[in-house]
Amino acid sequence: MVSTQPRIAPGRFKELGPFNWVVWQALSRAAGTDDAHLFSTIGRTGGLFRGWLHFSGRLMPGGKLPRYETELVIIRVAHLRACDYEMDHHIRLGKRAGITQEILDRLRGDGPAAAGWSPKERALLTAVDQLVTTRDLDDATWQSLAAYYDERRLIEIIMLTNQYEGLASTITALRIQTDH
Repeated sequence: MVSTQPRIAPGRFKELGPFNWVVWQALSRAAGTDDAHLFSTIGRTGGLFRGWLHFSGRLMPGGKLPRYETELVIIRVAHLRACDYEMDHHIRLGKRAGITQEILDRLRGDGPAAAGWSPKERALLTAVDQLVTTRDLDDATWQSLAAYYDERRLIEIIMLTNQYEGLASTITALRIQTDH
């Protein structure tokens, strides 16, 4: 049986230090919670936390993909990795970006095989599924994706998918609890 207790408790002022404590407080408020457990746990790493935030922030919300497409990627990754923390957080963010309940149901259901996607959305979700399950893209999937995205966005899609897949692994391995 897999333990559901956090392996590392969320930090507070002493563990986070003054700078990371302020960042955690601001990010928690932005997320609509008193304690964003992801940030109060990873914040314990000092400068690594700040470096990760910079990298992550350049992908989301600072990436060049439309926010709707970014949320499609993240929610699909969260589903494929069965990462409730990532899913809960990005359902809220996804709603602001145009992810309706019907779209959410497709993302958590048949994904790219579901009816109702545009060809561009289907190409994007097919790429996400392949990256998460095989760690690569076959040539047909690459060509399909490249029909809709320039080189910068192709790289961003791969990095975004892998960032959230890696984050799901971190959340799962540390047993980070969902926010209240």
